Amino acid sequence: MSEPCLAAQRLAFETGILAGRLAALLDRAFPTAGQAPHGRDFLQFAFTSAANGRPLEAFDDGPIDRRPEGPPQPLDRLVDALALSRSEVELCLLAGMPEEHEGFAAVFRALHPRGESRPTTGLAAQLFAASPVERFDFRARLESSRTVAGGALRVSGDAPFFERSLELAAGLWPALAGIDSWPAGIPRLAAPAILAGLEEWLAAPAAARAVAAIARREPCTVLVIGETEDAAFHRALALVAHAGSEPVGFALPPQPDGALEQSIGVHALVRGIVPVLRLAVPDGPGAAEAPPFLDYPGAVVLCARAGGLQVRGLRPLVTVTADRLSPAARRRMWRVALPALAEDSAYLAARYPLEPVAATAVAADLEALQRLESRPATVADAATIVRARAGLALTGGVKLITPTATWDDLVLPKDRLAQLREACARLLLQDRVLDEWGFLKGRPGARGVRMLFAGPPGTGKTLSAEVLAHSLSVDLLYVDISRVVSKWIGETEKNLAAVFEAAERAQAVLLFDEADALFGKRTEVADAHDRYANLETAYLLSRLERFEGLAILATNLRQNIDPAFIRRLEFSLDFDAPDREERLRLWRAHLPRSAPLAGDVDLRELAALYAVVGAFIRNAAVAAGFLAAGDGGIIKRTHFIHAIRREYEKSGRAFPGASAGIENYQ
Repeated sequence: MSEPCLAAQRLAFETGILAGRLAALLDRAFPTAGQAPHGRDFLQFAFTSAANGRPLEAFDDGPIDRRPEGPPQPLDRLVDALALSRSEVELCLLAGMPEEHEGFAAVFRALHPRGESRPTTGLAAQLFAASPVERFDFRARLESSRTVAGGALRVSGDAPFFERSLELAAGLWPALAGIDSWPAGIPRLAAPAILAGLEEWLAAPAAARAVAAIARREPCTVLVIGETEDAAFHRALALVAHAGSEPVGFALPPQPDGALEQSIGVHALVRGIVPVLRLAVPDGPGAAEAPPFLDYPGAVVLCARAGGLQVRGLRPLVTVTADRLSPAARRRMWRVALPALAEDSAYLAARYPLEPVAATAVAADLEALQRLESRPATVADAATIVRARAGLALTGGVKLITPTATWDDLVLPKDRLAQLREACARLLLQDRVLDEWGFLKGRPGARGVRMLFAGPPGTGKTLSAEVLAHSLSVDLLYVDISRVVSKWIGETEKNLAAVFEAAERAQAVLLFDEADALFGKRTEVADAHDRYANLETAYLLSRLERFEGLAILATNLRQNIDPAFIRRLEFSLDFDAPDREERLRLWRAHLPRSAPLAGDVDLRELAALYAVVGAFIRNAAVAAGFLAAGDGGIIKRTHFIHAIRREYEKSGRAFPGASAGIENYQ
């Protein structure tokens, strides 16, 4: 017989015994049919109610401990956890009888002064207290009962004490019967406990202490601190699972009330689970305070981001930090999650330092993709899924760009290209240099790469950022400075914090265009505006230094960038106007092979005559194509000259004139 069936039989057995005692009490109180509510049928139900439909005579009071053999049932777990006496157990059973059968509910409704379908404390006193002295003692024991303190039993109602109702915690009776039914008011979080890749972390001293406390059901609070609440939550689930217990997650508001705390606690005890609590922590220091769980007789696991939760009280505290996984652990994680890409585990570990639960989700998506397309998964597929699952909630002023430009699209001097490739390599080789060799050990932001792109407009700064993002198989986050900066005090810092967090979560390349507007030099403080502007710059300095990704500052005015930012950059590239040979390569790059060029088009001539930047060349090439499409379908020299002249006019520069033999270029 299944455990739920055994648990239900146990409750039926126990309530059958109480039904007999209740029937005897009512028989003495109503000796004739006319006195009894609803006649003798009322008493007959109480007399004949028994577990499994057997007559009442099949039961007797028996010993105090009537637990069956085998693993503990829900009722036994509650008794053991709260160290309940037999009388406290019987009070819980009496309060739960209306949930056992509608007939009991009708009996209690007929007896209740206000017609409620629950037993009163007065009825309980008549059942369990024989004399006035015992009645007084019963009240004292009930008000200080561990069932009440633990949240299993509640004395409710605004009435004299002996007219109040006895009721169980919401949803407790079906839980005692072995039914996995949770009250609607308890916000559960369904999430798997993933241990692959966490072996090294679980064996560390702090985690081992927490595992031991959970395994022994120590009455303590285990606090798991992570970079994010999500990371802390999933590490907490893994801790509990590694301790051999079943973790169940709960989402709590920033200031949960005591009733919710008690309800979660008593349901956890009955089910033999360990509650893992994830509090919604809003922005700001000290915004959330952990529930104390002072009377809870087991381990409670709380999750928080660093500095996001206050834990007070005398309850013992065991703290564990969800440290970043080591390179070996990340490689092992990806090998387990994606065995088909085991050979690429080192690359995946370097580019996507995800938590094990996120890697498992990526593996599930890849498996579905393989079934749908009937082909082996690739690293490119994994990269696409990681980007899709990043779930970027972008703030105003941030634009997500899916990069398509490649190294072949870049026309730059060799030394500039070498620096760009070196920046990519710095991100891909961090495991070896930082973790295995120990460079910059413990330094915040050591995994970040910060670059400055300085040069005139149109020289390839944004395109270079896109190429870097494409090469790293991540997205590009383009920051519109004008929409991020706010006139309201503190809003700029808040907006920037959201930008940096989104980029770190998605492992995206972060591009600040026209960065001198935000990263400019600090000034002498002449008024409040200067003071707060300097505070914004100081915040940026600190946050940029801690950023663990690729951040690019692009500016047309290098001299306006604060020197303090320059010192924190790993790379600084000057984007100069292209020379003649580079302009020729740019013309060729922006003209597709399928473009119908006339025989009079000489790209070398255009590159020699017009000293323009790459953006001008791109615009002119496209404009010439449209001019030709409306003028016979062949792109001629006149179309190029006309398009170039328009680019000069847009920029306010004097057009140097047409080449020899081209008179009618209007």
